Amino acid sequence: MSAGRLLSVLLLLQSRGRMSARGIADELGVSVRTAYRDLARLQAEGIPVYAETGRAGGYQLLEGYRTRLTGLSEGEARALFFAGLPGPAADLGLAAEVTAARLKLLAALPAGLREEAARTAAVFHLDAPGWYREPEQTPYLTLFVDAVLTRRVVEVRYRRWRTPQEVDRRLRPYGLVLKSGVWYLVAASKSRIATYRITQVLDAMVSDERFDRPPDFDLGAYWTSYLDDFQTRRYTGRATIRLSPRGLRRLPDNVPPEVVRAVESTATAVGDDGWVEAVVPTESTEHACGELLRLGIDVEVVAPTELRQAMADTVGLLARAYGSA
Repeated sequence: MSAGRLLSVLLLLQSRGRMSARGIADELGVSVRTAYRDLARLQAEGIPVYAETGRAGGYQLLEGYRTRLTGLSEGEARALFFAGLPGPAADLGLAAEVTAARLKLLAALPAGLREEAARTAAVFHLDAPGWYREPEQTPYLTLFVDAVLTRRVVEVRYRRWRTPQEVDRRLRPYGLVLKSGVWYLVAASKSRIATYRITQVLDAMVSDERFDRPPDFDLGAYWTSYLDDFQTRRYTGRATIRLSPRGLRRLPDNVPPEVVRAVESTATAVGDDGWVEAVVPTESTEHACGELLRLGIDVEVVAPTELRQAMADTVGLLARAYGSA
């Protein structure tokens, strides 16, 4: 049984007043039977929930009863959103607030729910950064947290991949996103909304100028759209490759998921030895060459000609470097 769901039932009754079991079930996306069980569990834990029969009946809390979720500071209230993310919370400068908020929240729960919440917290841990890489250093992250929350304009010097590499920007920060252990700022400049990798910020200063965030801006929807557009811009070419049975097995460990999915959807058998031919997306000849060489003799590029030649040239250089004909 979810301690979080029981707390949701309690807060629903506290904020809505009388509710039917059907109404609670619909609100939480569970069955009516589950709602009845949750209500019974709350009663067993000493929460004064009582039922009234009749057409206008339902469940409600005893008049005057309130949960004891008091004393949370503004910072601790924000930190509740990161209560299950100790690493990101520390990045955001909220580690102490997370600890304090969690202790206050646990103290406010009845004994049975408090024990269950503690058991749940003990069996989950999130480690956001990927394997084989060190967590990125983000000295300006807390500055952007403050700018996002207070809606103040930020002056930044940013390093990008194209020329000129270092540019100055005046940004209106709309939100922060953590993607695979990397922090990104979503912000509006004079001309458009864009995404900025926090580690590429060379200098930043929060100004006194304030701005209004568009009421219809949805950070989650923007990020989904950004990722879709990124994949479209990232893969501009196609290559036909052949893979051995071992190459197929090694594929997920050596290439991005988009390439794996392309092989799964386009692979056709060639011959009787288990080799397959497939069409995969590519970023550039240089990038594709480096990526496919990880598979060694278990991959052969059929087309395009420039990628096949790049593979041959690289293998030839390696052979000469190691003293082979």
